[in-house]
Amino acid sequence: MKKLIFSGSGVAIITPMNQDGSVNYDVLGNLVEFHIANGTDSIIACGTTGESATLDHDEHCKVIEYIIKKTDKRIPVIAGSGSNDTRYAAELSLTAQELGADALLMVTPYYNKTSQAGLVKHYHYVADRVDLPIILYNVPSRTGCNIKPETYLELSKHPNINAAKEANGDISALARTISLCGDDLYIYSGEDNQTLPILSLGGKGIISVFANIMPKEMHQICADFFSGDIAKSRERFLQSIELMDALFMDVNPIPVKTAMKMLGYQSGDCRLPLTSMSEEAEVKLAMILKKYKLLK
Repeated sequence: MKKLIFSGSGVAIITPMNQDGSVNYDVLGNLVEFHIANGTDSIIACGTTGESATLDHDEHCKVIEYIIKKTDKRIPVIAGSGSNDTRYAAELSLTAQELGADALLMVTPYYNKTSQAGLVKHYHYVADRVDLPIILYNVPSRTGCNIKPETYLELSKHPNINAAKEANGDISALARTISLCGDDLYIYSGEDNQTLPILSLGGKGIISVFANIMPKEMHQICADFFSGDIAKSRERFLQSIELMDALFMDVNPIPVKTAMKMLGYQSGDCRLPLTSMSEEAEVKLAMILKKYKLLK
């Protein structure tokens, strides 16, 4: 059995921006403290929600380093270090390790994609060069590349490949993956609105967008489930579904950063090519935030 990196709610934290588009580290530090105070179980730095695709190398490393230092080992920090360039993924992963990350989150190769055999070689190349546990990130809607259950089985045999963030939307395939891999591959939901179904299959938690604005609620959904109060977990989860879905009414992280600005957080805008929500969509999002009593 491999060591569990975390259980519960891991926030895929946004990267707040200044008006000029630079990273706002003061706000980022405040957000780290906000999450620790509200029960978040792990922070994921430079994931999709953190706009890793538009951070240059120096910014990417600096954001990871800042979050690690600010968190100061109070909860685990998982560094996004995936790339469609295998050598660069290994380089970035080694840098994150040197900076003190507790684990790595590695998205599947995108654009050039690869075969299932290529996935095994890609992940083995990196896993052979680091000492940190790796969470595989399967999100074919963004990458065009899907990890099959049999490929998960092969990858799970590597001692440094610890878990998967699963966001392919295929619960049946995930059930087969869990059946094949058992405790050799821990599973985290990669979609907020599938958290409870994945927990019920043996998942260990969620890497969450929703937790950016409701960290205590997402933590408690998981905590109730793990304590055996399934009914309460289900009640909280179903009550949260509409807001979870609203945070994906446009390309992530546009809605969550928009929501955070509405709630008074200085999250800033997304970097291009991501742009603002339509006025109609903003009105709809505001109405849902009011429904949840987050906005007056």
